[in-house]
Amino acid sequence: MGRLTMRRPVRRIRLDAGETRRIDTLAVEEPLEIRVGGQPLAVTMRTPGHDVELAAGFLVSEGVISSTDQFRSAIHCGGPGTSGGGENTYNVLDVALASHVHVPVAELARSMYTTSSCGICGKASIDAVRTVSAFDVAEDATVVDAALLATFPDALRAEQAVFEKTGGLHAAALFDAHTGKLLVLREDVGRHNAVDKVVGWALLEGRLPLRGRVLMVSGRAGFELAQKAVMAGAPILAAVSAPSSLAVEMAADAGLTVVGFLRGPSMNVYAGFERVQVDAAAPVVTA
Repeated sequence: MGRLTMRRPVRRIRLDAGETRRIDTLAVEEPLEIRVGGQPLAVTMRTPGHDVELAAGFLVSEGVISSTDQFRSAIHCGGPGTSGGGENTYNVLDVALASHVHVPVAELARSMYTTSSCGICGKASIDAVRTVSAFDVAEDATVVDAALLATFPDALRAEQAVFEKTGGLHAAALFDAHTGKLLVLREDVGRHNAVDKVVGWALLEGRLPLRGRVLMVSGRAGFELAQKAVMAGAPILAAVSAPSSLAVEMAADAGLTVVGFLRGPSMNVYAGFERVQVDAAAPVVTA
């Protein structure tokens, strides 16, 4: 399998102290071509590792599958031009789904340029998420204590092993909303890939929908991540940075709770206010 990190020489310049030469550790970024039944579906730039989870989570996010029994197997195969007989580059993954699963390969392949480069936008996309998702997060009665929620960023950061070495990876994690237990964490150069890996893990473990869980991300919460949360049935999306306006709009429409700027003892709840509980003694001030 591919490496998670690689070491390269770097010239470090400090205007107040001159320059030094050293070896630095970088996060590896390589392409992954996802095929379904031998047909190319999408190519994403990712950090190698947990590729099967990545593919499974991607298929959940695209509304192709929603349960473990729909995902049969996956195998790495030779790269482009090898005709199956060349060296295995581990950058091509062929997925086999259950025979009853319809895979709109052509339609999905055409849409990948839009979703991977500039994101999905517009009211039609919001309506499509509500229509396609197999899970209704609005019906999830999960609540989380704000004090417990505030502990999640430190717990996430403590488990970011590759980020600690490189400073170049995003992370996504699943927490139990009631106990605060960290269930799984994945890192990747792409924030959407990190989330897909977490969702894929949940699918393969038979844990979808993600009722009673908090999906935590290390960066901002854009529309695409809110979409992935809804598609996986997660009632709460929390981020250490800001959400986008479209993410909040879609969340409010779908019944998803979005928490942003989750840092230290503070946080902003942008949608689904009722799922975040605060000690009754805490003052409420309306600005």
